[in-house]
Amino acid sequence: MFTKSKIIMFYFLFSVCWIIVTDIILHFFHFHRDMYLMIGTAKGGVFILLSAIFLYKMLKKSEQLQKTAENEQQLSTLINSMPDFVCFKDSEGRWLRVNDFGRRLYHLENVEYKGKTDRELSEIVPFFKEAFQGCIESDKKTWEKGTLTRSEESFQTPDGETKTFDVIKVPIFEENGARKGLLTIGRDITQQKLAEALLLKKEKLSVLGELAAGIAHEIRNPLTSMKGFIQVMQETRQVNDTYINIILSELERINQIVSELLVLAKPQSHDYKPFFLSDVIGYVVNLIGHEATLNNVYISLENTMPQACIYGDKNQIIQVFINIMKNSIEAMPDGGAIHLRVWKENQTIHITISDTGVGISKERLQKIGEPFFTLKEKGMGLGLTTSTKIVQEHKGTIEIESEVGKGTTVHLSFPAYEKR
Repeated sequence: MFTKSKIIMFYFLFSVCWIIVTDIILHFFHFHRDMYLMIGTAKGGVFILLSAIFLYKMLKKSEQLQKTAENEQQLSTLINSMPDFVCFKDSEGRWLRVNDFGRRLYHLENVEYKGKTDRELSEIVPFFKEAFQGCIESDKKTWEKGTLTRSEESFQTPDGETKTFDVIKVPIFEENGARKGLLTIGRDITQQKLAEALLLKKEKLSVLGELAAGIAHEIRNPLTSMKGFIQVMQETRQVNDTYINIILSELERINQIVSELLVLAKPQSHDYKPFFLSDVIGYVVNLIGHEATLNNVYISLENTMPQACIYGDKNQIIQVFINIMKNSIEAMPDGGAIHLRVWKENQTIHITISDTGVGISKERLQKIGEPFFTLKEKGMGLGLTTSTKIVQEHKGTIEIESEVGKGTTVHLSFPAYEKR
């Protein structure tokens, strides 16, 4: 690019050359005085014309450069004012530019980051070494895929807070297919994730409250038996071993019911690991069976894959099954049946949960799963919304089919976990 000094020097040399060369030409041909004056005047006019064209071109170029600089400044101001992380890297992963939010996030305010890779920056700011290593891995996956990628990335900040970002990475290629650069945009969704966790907790507590009636009924029965045997022993003033064994058995039954409830109520951190789907189904059927019995609902199970294994948060999958089966029970006020079927197809585990309830109309079925839409007189309409999100986080799918007067079927699918 021409600088101002180079332009002035070029104009000066051109002017000197023009004057010297044209004077030599005029002197060489020995024109008479009138012709000499005419050609000299023409020479001056041509020089003025060329100078004017040259100055016009330079002014126009200067305006274009100024406009480009203004546009770049506006773009820079816009990017720096964004509450998101924005970073540009070259084809080798070297940082070219990052906005103010990104510099504050990684404590790079006083660091010359340009031209440095994630690995080099991790040595300069060692606290974020693990975060930068994660960036290297995700960048590699984006280049391998060759198209836009989106993922969630979390890391801890020096003040102890764990930040979660929704990260979009866009690879940019030359016309010949060679790598040109990588654009990374990360939006802070920490508060959103906290809100989702709170929503899940509220939904869980809501389910616990609704299950309370069935569980209270189950506890009352053994308590009644225990009270009766204790009264008999009090009246007879004799300790009967048979009665004691029955009382201990009933106490164990109460303990089992309460333990099941506590497992569901206990706050759980996201613990992703392999687990058997049959364990989840058995636990949920056992837990919700009390309420099903009270409502005259029969639960049947057809499981062709008892060893089917899923990778994820077991407690969250339990929440999904409870939400769906509770909806089924509530859809059958006069009793009915729930049928669970489990099978495996290719590398996917399929589950259907069918009921013989009142069903849902097509108009309402389209809104099922939307936040705050509910068919219940009480409730916030968040159960299926929460369940859908949990299923999606486990890379699964959820679909609902229903017909008024015949019942509803919920189709679930999850990737099968295979030991490596």
